Amino acid sequence: MGQPHILILGPPGAGKGTQSGNIAEEYGIEHVTTGDALRGNKDMDISDMDTEYDTPRAYMEAGDLVPDAVVNAIVEEALSAADGFVLDGYPRNLEQAEELSGMTDIDVVLSLEVSREELVDRLSGRRVCDGCGANFHVEFDQPAEEGICDGCGGELEQREDDRPEAVENRLDVFDENTTPVIEQYQDHEGFVAIDGEQPPAEVWGAIDSAVRERANVSE
Repeated sequence: MGQPHILILGPPGAGKGTQSGNIAEEYGIEHVTTGDALRGNKDMDISDMDTEYDTPRAYMEAGDLVPDAVVNAIVEEALSAADGFVLDGYPRNLEQAEELSGMTDIDVVLSLEVSREELVDRLSGRRVCDGCGANFHVEFDQPAEEGICDGCGGELEQREDDRPEAVENRLDVFDENTTPVIEQYQDHEGFVAIDGEQPPAEVWGAIDSAVRERANVSE
């Protein structure tokens, strides 16, 4: 068979980005995210879609949400250009999941499972340097000097969307929109639930084993 087509799902803070990077490197496939796909196609002509703006860039610069129809078209373009891929951050709702089923076949669906309490701890503990943008964590990745960036000496701060109340809201939105997507994919023959609360190396080991088994990838 060709390169694997992998979908990774999970709430904010579950580790999708880290593990998608591992997957892309290990199997030599594309890491496709909606954010990267939008940035890479921000000047795409969407004037035929009867949307408010004629390019994704216009939505992004206005601070408006890019409509699902536009996101769908951009993701389809990104996937069509990739032999193998790991898709991260899409689909976010059942309508997008239906669109994805018409774009391509999926070999493996990985669902990273992490408790809400752990997710709040992970996300609300993040600190970002106000100088260079480096990320730290009050528990998992502490700087040498509390509150000071190891790299540039800038001050570490908590972003507004990392405050506990904002994190809770992000998780509520995920539960409402994306949890039904995960439930739907549970019937997929390539579906594998992964314990995302294990150490990252163990999470990767479980993912690697699942992909090799479900996508029939050799060592």
